[in-house]
Order: sequence, then structure tokens, then C-alpha cells
Amino acid sequence: MDKNAAYPKAMADLKVAGILPASVELRQVKYLNNLIEQDHRCIKRLTKPGMGFFSFETAWRTLQGYEMMNMMRKGQVRGVSKGDISKQITFTAHLFGVAA
Repeated sequence: MDKNAAYPKAMADLKVAGILPASVELRQVKYLNNLIEQDHRCIKRLTKPGMGFFSFETAWRTLQGYEMMNMMRKGQVRGVSKGDISKQITFTAHLFGVAA
């Protein structure tokens, strides 16, 4: 998270209310926030032209597909190695229930 002064109090209130577990830590390190924003840069680039989603369901499914493809490209899917195109195709076909 960034260094907004309201975050520590909000986190403490959420922990007292039982919404957040006591083990959750607040890490206000600005460069970590930049890493997250950089990770979502390509997702933002893909969604900008398609901001005319007609329903929440359409937007939800489209964004899930973008996120899944991005995770596969980065090698974050268990059983699918980074750069292994044939396994990526097989995984995607299995996920969406289509023949590859």
C-alpha cells in the first residue's frame, strides 16, 4: 500500500471488528505498490479499448480471461511452465471446455 495516513487506523479497526485476521500486516512500502501497478499494466492496456462492456457479467468474464492469460504467460499456473506453448493451449482448452 502507499503511505496514506488513514490506512493504519482502518486496518486496526478492521482487525478489532474481526473482518481481518490479526496476522495481517500493513506494509506501507511505496516501491511494492509500484510492482503491483506494473504487473497490471498490460491488463489496463487491454481493457482500455474495451471499456464499453454491456454488463457486469461480460466485464467479469473478460477480465478473468485477461488475468488467466497473463498468469500463464508469467509461469504462475501450476503444471504449465513458462514458455511451454503446447501445455498452455491444453490448459486453456481444458479450462474453457473446448477441444484442442
